[in-house]
Amino acid sequence: MYESQRLSRQIDFLIEIDKAKRILRQSLIADGSRRENDAEHSWHLALMAAVLCEYAGEPVDLLRVIKMLLVHDLVEIDAGDTFAYDDAGYETKLARERAAAERIFGLLPPDQAGEYRALWEEFEACETPEARFAAALDRLQPILLNHRTRGATWKKHGVTKERVLERNQGIAKGSAALWRLARALIEDAAARGYLDEDSRP
Repeated sequence: MYESQRLSRQIDFLIEIDKAKRILRQSLIADGSRRENDAEHSWHLALMAAVLCEYAGEPVDLLRVIKMLLVHDLVEIDAGDTFAYDDAGYETKLARERAAAERIFGLLPPDQAGEYRALWEEFEACETPEARFAAALDRLQPILLNHRTRGATWKKHGVTKERVLERNQGIAKGSAALWRLARALIEDAAARGYLDEDSRP
């Protein structure tokens, strides 16, 4: 059926990552009708990168940013989605995701396995201009959705304004302009009652 083992491995990988469509995130889609899945999230981020690239804090290779965003959550096929404010989940997140990266990217031919694993690791390390901008978008997108859905996910989990600001201040490393937007949205959400102003233990 396949002309080469290489093509067979590439198709196996592409079929495997279809499972990202069934990994549900905590965020609702903008109309509030249902939870977003990982594939939708990554698509949304890739398009955000293309549209908002001019706001990156440093010059970036847009194609590299888009590739990074398309692969950054594939590990959740095995590791599951860890909610941003789940402190206990974060204790085991890295180990779970490293094992998942080994298996999932390992389905590809060695050269592509290395490339996509490196992109995932670059995103996680957040030390390059591309990774910082990608991470900024990854944090901004749930804020946009929560603001549009009147804080649905924040309210469900009792998340406070203080925690949202603390969790997302890294946006500034990727884009000062997008951090200003994020702060404005968070302040507006708190003013509208979408976020609890009070600190919680």
